[in-house]
Amino acid sequence: MLFKQKIYNYCLQLVNENISSLQTNLNDLMEGAKNDSKSSAGDKHETSISMMQLEQEKIRKQLHEALEQKAELEKINVANDNSRVGKGSLVKSNNMFLFISIALGKITVDNKQIVILSPQSPLGIKLIGKKSNETAEINGVKYLIETIE
Repeated sequence: MLFKQKIYNYCLQLVNENISSLQTNLNDLMEGAKNDSKSSAGDKHETSISMMQLEQEKIRKQLHEALEQKAELEKINVANDNSRVGKGSLVKSNNMFLFISIALGKITVDNKQIVILSPQSPLGIKLIGKKSNETAEINGVKYLIETIE
């Protein structure tokens, strides 16, 4: 399996695990709210229900964002090799590997650190459209593009 495919699969796995965890948390909260609604302890009960509803809404928002991330990731065709940096590109720079896809931060695959960043991130914006041997600079750090997959 190609290195780029491994990175993509790992990203997809992380997003799926996050979605599953959020769905479990939401289901647990809804079950807790259902059980809690059977008791009646006055003001404390009302406060407890309100807190659970706020937490449910927060988790629903996070779940929506995670599902959007998964949809964006699934649009990427890792088989594409481009001469210019674009969405789905694996860039080997003088400093690190960069996978242009969604914002996930740093991961490790095959004992190599890869930064997973979105094309809308400050560095992503600077890299999009560049070719091998070109540079992008951000915060005083120069990124020389050695290869693009």
